[in-house]
Amino acid sequence: MPPIRNLAFVVNESKTGAPELAEALMALAREAGVNVKRANTHPVADDFLAGQDACCVIGGDGTLLGIAAQAARTQVPIIGVNRGSLGFLTTFSAEDIRECFPTLLSGDFQIAHRALLACSTGAGPDDLALNDVLIKAKVNSRIVSLEVTADGELVTDYDCDGLIFATATGSTAYNLSAGGPLIHPSAEVIALTPICPHTLSNRSIILRAGVELVVRNIHRESTLLVTVDGQRDYPVSNREPITISLASERLPLVQRRDYAHFSVVRSKLNWSGGVATRARA
Repeated sequence: MPPIRNLAFVVNESKTGAPELAEALMALAREAGVNVKRANTHPVADDFLAGQDACCVIGGDGTLLGIAAQAARTQVPIIGVNRGSLGFLTTFSAEDIRECFPTLLSGDFQIAHRALLACSTGAGPDDLALNDVLIKAKVNSRIVSLEVTADGELVTDYDCDGLIFATATGSTAYNLSAGGPLIHPSAEVIALTPICPHTLSNRSIILRAGVELVVRNIHRESTLLVTVDGQRDYPVSNREPITISLASERLPLVQRRDYAHFSVVRSKLNWSGGVATRARA
């Protein structure tokens, strides 16, 4: 990859150690002749990534999700540094990034292109989701009755607490907590997972790339709330369809050349059966 010459920083200052780490990395970047800019407030300006070669996000996955749509639209690669909890998206630890930062600045890294969801909420704006689109009742205590079609064919009607539409990347987020499947991040599919469905046989469905999903509210007296990546909320009136599909854009995500997906999954989810277990066998 070409060397990084213009680098934006998005820093979540509420995370322990994030401001100090940002200062240290910005100093290293300046020493290497890189132009830097920094945002500490969220959301960032709509043109924050204009002219940037990469964006270093220091915080948790939520911080990265806040800049993901803009990064996808501008095709600015994201370097995610974890100062939160799980950190499936922010794959660099503070120790990792201090060690390999000069190498990254020189262009020695690989880019994973992650699929996103395109979501349209009728009169509302179109939006992109890296992890998921959640549809539920605007009043949290109410269940929803939702009709889902795929390319015009009825899938089924759901009576449930809500529906999660997740990308492969987002399969380790809310989808996993709701009993949905883990999906390899290179798979360009959509996972549809109902939350607490009233029909016990309602389970997750994996839908192909290219499908157009339309969700309609069956109970017209209720108002729905569409939440994109846990960041942006869109109230939807009872007559507006919600359309979801895989987006044409892909998010460029910076990874070390030795990045191994299942190593990350084993570590984050505390799976057994790793190298140490095999060595004892």
